Amino acid sequence: MRVLSVVDGYGWGGTKQQVFLLARELSKSGIKVDLALAFENLEMVQKLRPYSVGFRFFERRKGAYRLNPLNYYRLWKIIQEGSYDFVIANSPHALDYVSLVYRFLKERPKLIVVKRSSRKPNPFSIRFKYMLASRVVCVSREVAKVMEEAGIPPERIRVINSAIDLEIFKPMEGLREIKRKELGLGMDRKVFINVANWNPPVKAQDMLIKVFSRLECKDCVLLLVGYDTDVHAKKIAKEYGVEDRVVGLGFRQDVNELLNASDFFLLSSYFEGFPNALLQAMAVGLVCISTAVSGAVEIIEDGHNGFLVPVGDWETYLQKMKLVLELKREEREDIGFRAMQSVQLYSPSNMARKYMELFEELC
Repeated sequence: MRVLSVVDGYGWGGTKQQVFLLARELSKSGIKVDLALAFENLEMVQKLRPYSVGFRFFERRKGAYRLNPLNYYRLWKIIQEGSYDFVIANSPHALDYVSLVYRFLKERPKLIVVKRSSRKPNPFSIRFKYMLASRVVCVSREVAKVMEEAGIPPERIRVINSAIDLEIFKPMEGLREIKRKELGLGMDRKVFINVANWNPPVKAQDMLIKVFSRLECKDCVLLLVGYDTDVHAKKIAKEYGVEDRVVGLGFRQDVNELLNASDFFLLSSYFEGFPNALLQAMAVGLVCISTAVSGAVEIIEDGHNGFLVPVGDWETYLQKMKLVLELKREEREDIGFRAMQSVQLYSPSNMARKYMELFEELC
């Protein structure tokens, strides 16, 4: 069995992490996996080099790369000559490439499209892109509902949740003090952390900073982790007078360590599919506050293993932040323990097993 997993762009985020985990686990299970990716995506190559994964480069991210016919030609050639049984389009942009080149293939491998966001595709995308798929994999029940309402036949939809690497994201003894010292944070500080690449229209980091500024907690610090948070966070924090307590760390490789150094995790998004960062924080045992986005409502039971807030209800979000600050240590530990228990099902091996079952179904 041969699988081609198509991923566009470079850098790192939730989609890249899931592509990495699936390729790693499928290769460990003996399935021949190739990745079709951007020439600039060296980080993916480095992470997967220890595994039996092939790399086929098709996308150059220069100029108007979406209009570059060579990007499409290279992907067409990869699929045409690869004798693949399945092609997986991992993002809307990857699907843009795949849906066009599929029309020029002599033989079409079974196409699996992964929908990771609860945003509803437009009718054009449904008709001319998603309907090419043998199956549409949705990362949560809410995303599956959105896709069915958009016109995808329910028999073509499968729900396979995102995974978390539980060997990396776990409580680490003794790390809290070391990491805080590295960050210049005292052990008496209350640390909130948000992990998301800077994208306020989706991730709402600007509103999160605004809410944090109203917390009236001089011992509290907000860490923002993700691409461009180091560029933009300080400016917005200065507007609200909290530039001394908001730290934009930019992209980091040590997210698991930063989570271990923190007290509370904040997810403020307007849209999600199945939020990887939330899973990671819960696996570490943090008390988490999340907007009631897709995926989060399937993981968190409000007040039991975390806290939920209606999307965009920033007044309630502020009240939840005040609430968690007032929790006793034993209460925080109990909520964190239940959070850890809640995410044990989302292992990479479980995700890969469900994909292999899907492959068998389509054979």
